[in-house]
Amino acid sequence: MSSGDEPLLLGPGPSPVAVRVLEAAARPLVGHLDPRFLAEMDEVRSMLRELCETGNPFTLPISGTGSAGMEAAVANLVEEGDSCVIGVNGVFGGRIAELVRRHGGEPLLVEVPFGEAIPQERLIEVARDRQARLLAVVHAETSTGVLQPIDRLASGLEGLDCLLLVDAVTSLGGVPVRVDAWGIDALYSGTQKCLSAPPGLAPLTVSDRAFKRVRSRRAPPHSWYLDLQLLAGYWDEGGARAYHHTAPVAAIRSLAEALRVLQEEPAAERHERHLRTARHLWAGLAELGFELLVEESVRTPMLTSVLVPDGVDEAALRRSLLADHGIEVGGGLGPLKGRVFRVGLMGHGAREANVDRLLEALASFLRSR
Repeated sequence: MSSGDEPLLLGPGPSPVAVRVLEAAARPLVGHLDPRFLAEMDEVRSMLRELCETGNPFTLPISGTGSAGMEAAVANLVEEGDSCVIGVNGVFGGRIAELVRRHGGEPLLVEVPFGEAIPQERLIEVARDRQARLLAVVHAETSTGVLQPIDRLASGLEGLDCLLLVDAVTSLGGVPVRVDAWGIDALYSGTQKCLSAPPGLAPLTVSDRAFKRVRSRRAPPHSWYLDLQLLAGYWDEGGARAYHHTAPVAAIRSLAEALRVLQEEPAAERHERHLRTARHLWAGLAELGFELLVEESVRTPMLTSVLVPDGVDEAALRRSLLADHGIEVGGGLGPLKGRVFRVGLMGHGAREANVDRLLEALASFLRSR
């Protein structure tokens, strides 16, 4: 691939972005308190609520990538000594646990091997037994491609003062995410996956119940920048818009355009497109002799972990795809490093033509060995 060519992004993120989304970011800047920009902020909040299937008043994009959304949720919902049950079946569950620890909470890990889903009953049992204040899970684990069932968690926590926190960085926009119907108290995502916008923002939605806990904290969160009460003052629709920080105008404009693109495709059709494209990939990989890490019943359509055949150098395979075919895929993380490569089919990139190009490149690599 020559230096001027653009790679086809089929890794775990960022995903391909439509030209009109890039053009939105390139528009002349205005001030972050300009009335025209404030109106666009309000539109973004409305579209995010629709995407998350929620009526939560506190729904906005945090200035920062998905990890900033994760830290904002933990920093505001966790206090010193809080028992927090964390589902860990990949790298990002472990990252939530680390943040809980750093913010003074007590992480109680419910672990299964990377590539497996966690039984919801186990999570509920530990939360009830330990009178947990928070239960956190990763909906679509980006390091493995597991789609974690979460639909019964909230009902299992009834009667407890335990909030349900969900990482939807990879799932939002690619599969159904029903915040209100599933009783989710806080959910964060990222713009660079199925929303097909540039990296840099983390959509976050918080229920009224969870925001009451934020307001009743014994002490302010350790993070000033991610203090949700301060952020609410700036994002307050129709309010005084108290200055907090200089909002990333271009990033929010690009997200607004990306959300408009999403609205042009009915949600059911978008979810079906992701699944159809993934099945096309899975069938093609099987024909080439590749095996997949995750069982199909809990496999996310947006991210597929492919086991590297014996005798194949995983890093060499990825280098060949990029250098010889202009295709970027991701490597394995944690204990999966060197054992898998990860294929992302997210948002604008979830197209069968992209899958065909990847399969042809993989076939070429195998023939050259």
